[in-house]
Amino acid sequence: MIMNLPKGVMSGGLVLALVGMMSSPDLLFAGDHVRATELIQQTCVHCHRFEGTAESRFKLHAPDLMWAGSKYQRPWLIRWLTGKEPPLYAKGYLWDLTNFPTQHPIVTEPEANALADYFAEHKKDPRVTVGAFDLSKVTKFEVKFGAAAYKAHACLGCHTIEENGKLIGGPQSVALQNAGQRYNPDWVYRFGQNPQDFTVHNGEFLADATDPQLRAVIGYLMVQGVPDFQYYEPWTSPEFSKVDVGRGKVLYREYCAQCHGLTGKGDGPAASGLEPKPAIHANMPFDKLPMEYLYNVINHGGPAVGKSPNMPYWNLTIGQQGVADVIAYLKVTFKGVPDVAAASGGAQGTACTQPRKTAKAPEDFLAKTSPLPSSASTIRAGKELFLKTAQPAACAMCHGEQGDGKGLMGAALVPPPRNFTCGAMMHEIPDGQLFWIIKNGSQGTGMMSFASLPDEQVWQLIHYIRSLAK
Repeated sequence: MIMNLPKGVMSGGLVLALVGMMSSPDLLFAGDHVRATELIQQTCVHCHRFEGTAESRFKLHAPDLMWAGSKYQRPWLIRWLTGKEPPLYAKGYLWDLTNFPTQHPIVTEPEANALADYFAEHKKDPRVTVGAFDLSKVTKFEVKFGAAAYKAHACLGCHTIEENGKLIGGPQSVALQNAGQRYNPDWVYRFGQNPQDFTVHNGEFLADATDPQLRAVIGYLMVQGVPDFQYYEPWTSPEFSKVDVGRGKVLYREYCAQCHGLTGKGDGPAASGLEPKPAIHANMPFDKLPMEYLYNVINHGGPAVGKSPNMPYWNLTIGQQGVADVIAYLKVTFKGVPDVAAASGGAQGTACTQPRKTAKAPEDFLAKTSPLPSSASTIRAGKELFLKTAQPAACAMCHGEQGDGKGLMGAALVPPPRNFTCGAMMHEIPDGQLFWIIKNGSQGTGMMSFASLPDEQVWQLIHYIRSLAK
């Protein structure tokens, strides 16, 4: 029978007494199952429920464990029970009564394994479908999208998460910065479908999210605390081993040509009314572009890689096989041009200054100056971002490895990318303007938004870009 105590009776003295009782060798029994049952009946039921249905959070003393066998990953559970994990609730589970974390009773490792075995055998949640969430198919894009959805649906209001090495969010509910080590993704997915099925009046709300959004959020949570997470690369799927260039050509004519033109010259019937103009595929060496970029821009649409929202997400329309076939067609058909400068309008002429209709940054941005010194290490870090690691795409893809606007994709863009080696132009652009453009993109051009880059990395990029001016 479950023992119910008044709220708040789990004092420090009682916790210490329980720790001593649970660790005493005199209470060890030969049968692990028997020992687990003893622990639960003598100690755990003072705070946790092991039977019943959803109950108001205000009537509980600790998380329910009637579904513990489906909820937790075993390695984390063992560490938690043996005192090797930090508190889950920064201000205590009884947030309406406490403002500090409670020390959980500690058991021995054999006892922790006995409890984990008991949960796995007796406390499975029948509502949770095994395999409902395939962790092996989580992609980098889904995690990025999930991070945005996590914030958009107010999860940050109550749960902490780690971002750029710092904890952010409200510490009212369970900490999620190491969620990927703790939870079974099938359980979290079922919980996310309706949190009220698990605890009533717990502060959680039923988000107005589609199933793909929910799956993206779960994917985001499941990489938290897992630095070596192996992301799925969808361009390695079976569809990409069965590509057909002929099918890709038909799809290109049916869907892509309306903007990019039948021969990839960016002159489709819709192009005249679009800003920025569609990319000139005929000028792009598709076989040299990163597969991740190609897949994301076609499958997930322009915004997925910081490009124009006029580029639709084609995954639902043409399917995975269609995406694979179109990419194969692009690679075979369009090889780029040997002279990028000529293709983009003769570079910028003898004066190198590029006319632009770029919007002026707000005054508070224009006033910004770099907090970082223009040191060799800062410039080196900016160069690494520029050439390789900036997301959603390395700057060199458009601006070129020399920063002269002659990148692999540069000839496809109208207007062409900035030539950062042009000192006459770059000296006229304030640091704050560059910061704002990098963070927000430039409407009417191919310059994408790098909003997810930490401010420090943006300033590193600016220092490197400045170093290119002649």
